[in-house]
Amino acid sequence: MPIIATAAWSIPKTVADRFAREGSGLTRYASVFAGVEINSTFYRRHKPSTFARWAESVPGSFRFSVKIPREITHVRAMKDIRERFDIFLEDIAPLGEKRGPLLFQLPPSLAFDPDEMETALKTIRNADQGMIVIEVRHKSWRPDEAVALLRKYSVDRVLADPAPVWSAETFTDPPRYVRLHGKPKIYYSRYTDEEIRSFSRRLASDSWCVFDNTASGAAIENALTMLAL
Repeated sequence: MPIIATAAWSIPKTVADRFAREGSGLTRYASVFAGVEINSTFYRRHKPSTFARWAESVPGSFRFSVKIPREITHVRAMKDIRERFDIFLEDIAPLGEKRGPLLFQLPPSLAFDPDEMETALKTIRNADQGMIVIEVRHKSWRPDEAVALLRKYSVDRVLADPAPVWSAETFTDPPRYVRLHGKPKIYYSRYTDEEIRSFSRRLASDSWCVFDNTASGAAIENALTMLAL
């Protein structure tokens, strides 16, 4: 069954009665959903003890997708990342078997450079063999050369909505990671039931679908609708 999730685990009051009444916010969230995307790692570093506490707060089948720090994707622009990536892996190690995909979200300014990206992907794969997904925002990533390089290193493309680069039609197989940011107003707009059904039909049994339209509280409500399907 696909993992339906949201970015972070804030539960709006409008649907609070759908979740367990006791426990931390994460524990209550995990009473309904099987996974979550940790976005805060993009902005700041957390102690290993924080990840250990989170892992202890959820059932054994629960999974955490973890967003890569912006120092790697934005500041360093995927160059000279080995030391910082190793530190990141050490920090999140307490998640253990509950660790899911690692999400690389690249900035709109980062164009595809085959040599630089191959160096980065080699570094990543030398350090970690888990599921890696990447969301890009520069149109230079559209050609087959970029897609083939990602496939070489078993890195999955993210189907994002809105889709700045890879539209749904470019996926011949079901996408393994979908991020729904909301449109027309990104991070705010709600998806209609029909839009949710449409995305749901694209998922495979091992897919993730993450609602990132969290600014208005719509993410949880939309995720609950998809979960009900």
